[in-house]
Order: sequence, then structure tokens, then C-alpha cells
Amino acid sequence: MAERTGRIELDIRDDRASGNLLAHESGKVAGIIAYFVMDGEPAALVAVHTVVEPGHEGKGIAGALVQEFYAMAGREGVPVVPLCSYAAKWAERHPDKAPAAPTELVEQAKQQLMSRPELY
Repeated sequence: MAERTGRIELDIRDDRASGNLLAHESGKVAGIIAYFVMDGEPAALVAVHTVVEPGHEGKGIAGALVQEFYAMAGREGVPVVPLCSYAAKWAERHPDKAPAAPTELVEQAKQQLMSRPELY
């Protein structure tokens, strides 16, 4: 999906197999959200880390990634659990685009994250 942040054009792609939502700028990875799909019902997308590569900071990449992450979850009909501090702060600032996850779902996501040490 092409996304314009006002300063740059990004190509944001979901690599579900590796658990990464990737933002490409000029064909190179500029940012990433590492995530996992929570087991159980209801399923959820759990944002663990948002990273912008050196030299790409300040361009709106992290915000564009988080916005697309919530949009992706909306298209799939599942909630987002933002365990990533950046994603959580973005969600607080954009409640119209980022519905809050129920507390029990957040706790389940934290428990499942503990069984995924590769995401720490």
C-alpha cells in the first residue's frame, strides 16, 4: 500500500509470515512494526516494537506504520493490542482511528509475548 506522509511516499507491506509490517522508501526498508497474531478468541494483532531506521527519523514513518497497522486490523475485523510504547501513545492521540483493546485482551497478549522471546 502506498502511503504519503506529507514529506515522502512509502510503500507499506505486511509480511505476516515473519510478523513484520514494513515501510519501504525508495525500495529500502525505512521502518518496521514487529508484531504477532494473538492465539485464541478473539484473535488480535499485537504490536511489539516500532522501529525507524537511522536516517529516516522525523519523516512520519512510525505514525504511518501504526496507522496502517490499525487499518489492517480493522480490515481483518480484529482488535490491536499496542504493547509497543510508540503504538500505544499514537493510539491515545488518535482514538478515532485506534479503538482501545479490552484490559483482559492486553493481559492475554502480554502472557503470549512472554512465550515469544525472539520478539523482545
